[in-house]
Amino acid sequence: MLSTLLCLGRQSSSSLMRRASMATAARIDLSGIYPPIVTPFNQDESIAWDKLESNISKWNQHPLTGFLVHGSNGEFCYLNTKERVDVIKKVKENAGPGKLVLAGSGCESTLETISMTQAMADAGADVAVVITPCYFKGKMTGPVLEAHYTAVADASPIPVVLYSVPANTTVDLPVETVVRLAKHPNIIGMKESGGDITKIGSMVHLTKGEDFQLLAGSASFLLPALAVGAVGGICALANVLPGPVCQLQKLCMENKLEEAKELQHRLISPNSAVTKLFGVPGLKESMAWFGYYGGPTRRPLVPLAAGESKALENCFTSSGFK
Repeated sequence: MLSTLLCLGRQSSSSLMRRASMATAARIDLSGIYPPIVTPFNQDESIAWDKLESNISKWNQHPLTGFLVHGSNGEFCYLNTKERVDVIKKVKENAGPGKLVLAGSGCESTLETISMTQAMADAGADVAVVITPCYFKGKMTGPVLEAHYTAVADASPIPVVLYSVPANTTVDLPVETVVRLAKHPNIIGMKESGGDITKIGSMVHLTKGEDFQLLAGSASFLLPALAVGAVGGICALANVLPGPVCQLQKLCMENKLEEAKELQHRLISPNSAVTKLFGVPGLKESMAWFGYYGGPTRRPLVPLAAGESKALENCFTSSGFK
């Protein structure tokens, strides 16, 4: 049953290393939907703290499990260390009761990732989401990535979620590496944004003896990912349409597959528009249509051209969302 797949409760291994971290990790259920929230800027590109608070207040009205802060859509690569930490603090202060705060803490070096993860934990993050290092991508082999993540998880005071987004990094975390890392008591899951459902299903199957949870990295393939055992999704579209994205998972849990399929079909076009077609500028522009503040991006990202804006709008109207 699909609903059974969604509620898989897998136990952690019997390893005794890092007992405190394992106890922390075992209490965290990642099931549900998370928007990888945008970082709102003023026209001078400073962070618009009041707009961040306002967005969170509105998102809190939806059944989101929590928020991913400093995912790709948060333009984390354009923020300095203090800004990254301060945004975590602000989100933690304003997140609704029971909402998890996931913090993107990945950096290019292992040393800096460990430092950033500690800073995120000190700022109140519940979980660290660690993107694959990628600048020296030719050297980012399975064993190298395994050593990197192991060192980060060993040092982290909060549970770690692996993050693979080949479209941005060109580094695809290998299945066999994920399976080995899943045995670490402080690594509790993975955000898989590559869209390979076979890979997601394989990882769910091969890690079923561990306390390891898979999250789909896009609303475009949320339904099939849930069908093969993912527990939820970190979806850019949930910044704009949190209700419908949450509704898709709810329909799956209720085994209303025809309704879920219809909704999944409708979400594909707007999701593609705010990700691979128009990226963060498109995501931020579309947020204004639904009562949120997107605002400008930080350079070198620039606003959409008029024709792009019209195409973006058509992706929403053609699917019945605007």
